[in-house]
Amino acid sequence: MRVVGVLLAGGAGRRFGPGAEKLRAPLGGRPLLGWAVDAMRAGCGEGVVVQGAADLAGLCPPGIALVTNELWEQGLATSLRRGLAWAAEVGADAAVVGLGDAPGVPAEAWRRLAACDAPLAVASFTGRRHPPVRLAASLWDEVPESGEKGARVLFDRPDALTVACPGDPRDVDTPTDLAHWRFAELPA
Repeated sequence: MRVVGVLLAGGAGRRFGPGAEKLRAPLGGRPLLGWAVDAMRAGCGEGVVVQGAADLAGLCPPGIALVTNELWEQGLATSLRRGLAWAAEVGADAAVVGLGDAPGVPAEAWRRLAACDAPLAVASFTGRRHPPVRLAASLWDEVPESGEKGARVLFDRPDALTVACPGDPRDVDTPTDLAHWRFAELPA
């Protein structure tokens, strides 16, 4: 079974500040996006970053694809659908989907979801379900075409397997959030 990573990084990051490039903001000696990309790559081996509002060229290491969601203004679901379209193009059977602005989600969380055999599985951090989420190809058509819910419409279903994971899933929406991470322990 081929499982790939899909990292959603298409939003404008408006709460971070006007003109700010949130995913390029420095954190621990590298761009914020770098934490999530490295965790995805270590956990899944291969994957894609879905960009939209910001050009993320130069932030993806070799072996990680970069695709553009032209419809990013229509919500996170459009970025998810674009990432899953890439996964279908490369012949994946499942995708583990995470967020590009969540530096505290370690490779182990990605790895645990990639390794499980459930069609629908969600990471649980200290008892709360949060991305990343594993979606079998059989579920991809159920992703909404637009809006901000994305995979949440699926992972809130009672048949979703919950997978306990280490780490902290909090994302960075504001400069204050980023400051929290500057003083927190980031995953190795």
